Amino acid sequence: MFSDFINLFFPRLCAACNEALLKNEAEICLSCIVNLPKTNFHINKENPLNKIFWGRLDVEIVAAYYFFNKGNKVQQLLHQLKYKGAKQLGEKIGVLYGYELINSPFFKDIDYIVPVPLHPKKLKKRGYNQSEWFANGLSQSLNVACNTSLLYRKVDSATQTKKSRYNRWENVSEIFGIADHIDINNKHILLVDDVITTGATIEACAKALKIKNTKISVVTIACA
Repeated sequence: MFSDFINLFFPRLCAACNEALLKNEAEICLSCIVNLPKTNFHINKENPLNKIFWGRLDVEIVAAYYFFNKGNKVQQLLHQLKYKGAKQLGEKIGVLYGYELINSPFFKDIDYIVPVPLHPKKLKKRGYNQSEWFANGLSQSLNVACNTSLLYRKVDSATQTKKSRYNRWENVSEIFGIADHIDINNKHILLVDDVITTGATIEACAKALKIKNTKISVVTIACA
């Protein structure tokens, strides 16, 4: 009864459509879970995201859960996750996507789930890494360990939002490093981030990991 009373004044809202959530719903309403624009790229190695990296990087598969378009509900979802402190939303999306990845033949032998790291300065300012929360959700569904210490950001790069494709690559090309104390030889690593556009950040992370004899797959919450 107390919870119902609180919801009268502070209703729980869906992060995508901003409608009131029902008692059995959390973060995202059932209607949005069903109707948000999914890519289904995880079941097709010839998908458009994979093609971004052809000739640039040897990756097993690249996939995203949702299509991102300016003004759509996925943009609202990402805004809540990244800028409004809704970190549990990232975990929720990871759990949902993980249950779909289980049924794909391309994600059967993952050894580590590795989120794209934030620089400590940015992490302190934001308070959390949205990609890490997404990775935690994937870890629960896939039953694969999330490793947050393997990959680190050496320098605090400028925001990518308004940069060209080349400038995005130049901005992040040498900023990631890997921890020497973790053996990743012959391991299959699932690299995860919130959004993929040109692929510059993912490419820089993967190239750092490719110093070792590794297989790399990539998933993100959305693709632009």
